[in-house]
Amino acid sequence: MTERCAVTVNGIRLAYEVSGPAGGPPLVLLHALGQSAGHWAPVRDALAPGRRVYALDLRGHGRSEWPGRYSLELMRDDVLGFLDALGLDRVELVGHSLGGVVAYLLAAQRPHRVTRLVLEDAPAPLPREPVAPVRPEGDLDFDWAMVLAVRQELDRPPADRLAALERISAPTLVLYGGPASHLPAASFDEVTRRVPDARMVTLPYGHLIHAAAPREFAEAVTAFLTAPAPAGR
Repeated sequence: MTERCAVTVNGIRLAYEVSGPAGGPPLVLLHALGQSAGHWAPVRDALAPGRRVYALDLRGHGRSEWPGRYSLELMRDDVLGFLDALGLDRVELVGHSLGGVVAYLLAAQRPHRVTRLVLEDAPAPLPREPVAPVRPEGDLDFDWAMVLAVRQELDRPPADRLAALERISAPTLVLYGGPASHLPAASFDEVTRRVPDARMVTLPYGHLIHAAAPREFAEAVTAFLTAPAPAGR
């Protein structure tokens, strides 16, 4: 059973969905740009056995507040505040695309808070040629101002962000969507090279791996999360 909840963090309301057994190891899911917690539905149950799964709506998305102030650092700080508010000291963290960027920013700033990290088709913090986003027609379940702010930061990341990946201490699984992904393979190679304990697996289903191939995604992530911890951890 999935419950819908909310908590106030950094002065804004953050909505989240929670499932799995109370008291199970906490697993936190962070969605992509323009998506929400519900986009994890195809894989959430497969990841939930034995785990307490928390899927957030990042600020400016879904049922969370749309405060008009947006940056990747604010989203990172929101997730850290969420962990503190719920008393989650150490978590497994899975992020898709934008959520993956937020996840690795958190893991780099607070390495001790993340026990294992999964980055699903998440771009490295490398400059890229800007492409003007086109607003979809009709009502949106995310703030368009958030898209404009975040896309600018993704296109021109701060220069020190790449080196910060080297501070991540959690074993890390980098999932690449293969040639069908719109992101270049070199981006994932760079993340894998920079994060000290990272390995890359290609699941050739494009950018939306967990939606296009939920069984394969869940199997890869579950195998990674349940593998024996490296010696000394």
